[in-house]
Amino acid sequence: MTGLLDVHDLVKDFAVPRRDGFGKERLVAVEDVSFSIPPAGSLAIVGESGSGKSTTARVVVGLERATSGSLTVDGADWDPTRTVGTREQRERGGMIQMVFQDPYQSLDRRQRIGDCLDEALRLHTDLDRPARRARVAELLDQVGLGENHAESFPRGLSGGQRQRVAIARALAAGPRILILDEAVSALDLSVQAQVLRLLARIRRETGVSYLFISHDLNVVRSVCDDVVVMRKGRVVESGDIARVLDSPAESYTRRLIESIPRRGWTPRRRSQPV
Repeated sequence: MTGLLDVHDLVKDFAVPRRDGFGKERLVAVEDVSFSIPPAGSLAIVGESGSGKSTTARVVVGLERATSGSLTVDGADWDPTRTVGTREQRERGGMIQMVFQDPYQSLDRRQRIGDCLDEALRLHTDLDRPARRARVAELLDQVGLGENHAESFPRGLSGGQRQRVAIARALAAGPRILILDEAVSALDLSVQAQVLRLLARIRRETGVSYLFISHDLNVVRSVCDDVVVMRKGRVVESGDIARVLDSPAESYTRRLIESIPRRGWTPRRRSQPV
């Protein structure tokens, strides 16, 4: 694999208490996962809850240590099995940033939006204060918010606006790769569509690569070129997203696709007692 991001034979396990209460046992969350993302590319990892997709993303960004495996970012080897120091973590943050599902939890509620973005710029750039102020305005404009939002607190914004701020904060570091972990799943459908269009535009304008973690196949089809389907920590199918979703080779992928609500679908109601 020779992409901007190459992940090879990634394994992550956890020691958990045994069911009988005596000692611990090994729980394998991610097993032998490999994939590659080219420059300006976009890859989705999909699967049901507990499939290992978010754990994989957390290992790539450095929030979890891998048990084994290798990781190459822009030609540089990043050992995912060791804990990195603050300085190295900051340097890696200039290459990879992550946007989480709930921006209200990831943003400091006591901090104005402008200060939040300024803090990210101070951490990852050498811009002076006037230049940072100008860059904050640019970032807000880039995600479809006005300069006046710099004075707002997270509680004063809608869910969609908070997620735009989270995206702006990630972009402040100037990353080559953006990991989006269920980043639109908490939004209603109309706002979700707006954020997806925003992400598509940002990718066109900046060339940033996306690693998109989601359980929603309709979402990933609209923004991603390739897909990895995971089940119980393992990759069961991967490839071009149109091919995989239109002509899946694996029964598990077919079941995921069949579970998507179709136009005109209504839930089956339980019979009511007379």
